[in-house]
Amino acid sequence: MIIEYIRYRIPDGGHADFEAAYQRAATSLAASEECHDYELARAVDEPGSYILRIGWTSAEAHLQGFRRGPWFAAFFAEIRPYVEDIEEMRHYERTEVAGPGGAVPTLYEWAGGSAALAKLTEAFYAKVAEDDVLAEVFAGMSPEHPAHVAIWLGEVFGGPAAYTAHHGGHEHMISRHAGRAITETQRRRWVSLLLATADDVGLPADAEFRAALAGYLEWGSRLAVVFSAPDAGEVGDQPVPRWGWGSAPPWSGS
Repeated sequence: MIIEYIRYRIPDGGHADFEAAYQRAATSLAASEECHDYELARAVDEPGSYILRIGWTSAEAHLQGFRRGPWFAAFFAEIRPYVEDIEEMRHYERTEVAGPGGAVPTLYEWAGGSAALAKLTEAFYAKVAEDDVLAEVFAGMSPEHPAHVAIWLGEVFGGPAAYTAHHGGHEHMISRHAGRAITETQRRRWVSLLLATADDVGLPADAEFRAALAGYLEWGSRLAVVFSAPDAGEVGDQPVPRWGWGSAPPWSGS
């Protein structure tokens, strides 16, 4: 993704009209398949200074797709009066310097850390051993398996990178699913039983956490089905995914 930043300096008295114009122009951005997201911000200590941030799928998508597409004319008609107020207009690309701050707890912290996840997986796999659908999938499971899954979940949810450091990382996790031919029925049962176990062991019940947990279990279990297929190809070197409060990490596998 490419990020476009446009800096404006709007004269006194024109702020409300400027923001209203961009509110209307945003309709075109929202409809454009080339636009990932957008945000207009104004300086706190200098109200006439604005920055518009637009995420485009690529620079070419912006310059050739959007500008030559069906939504540009309506967009430009709204912002045309403010073109002369532009101080900067550039495309930027992201670097590897990025990450969450400490103001928002990780899912790992919110869940209760390693002890809570260990309690979850111990209770879950005790149920699995007696489950009509899942018992055969986990036949021969090692006694250490619940603890290893808890460590995996801890890293996925923003805790220590212990699975990568001590258990082989993403490649090892994929290898544990290879050739198992997991069915959709088994996948659904795995997800529903784990969510039920989260209730049983008292994991946080707030809607935000449960939505994030359910989102990861759906995402991860569907990939597990792909990895377990007899004809599954090479996935390549992938890091352990990091899961947050509302979005899946990008996936570069095939």
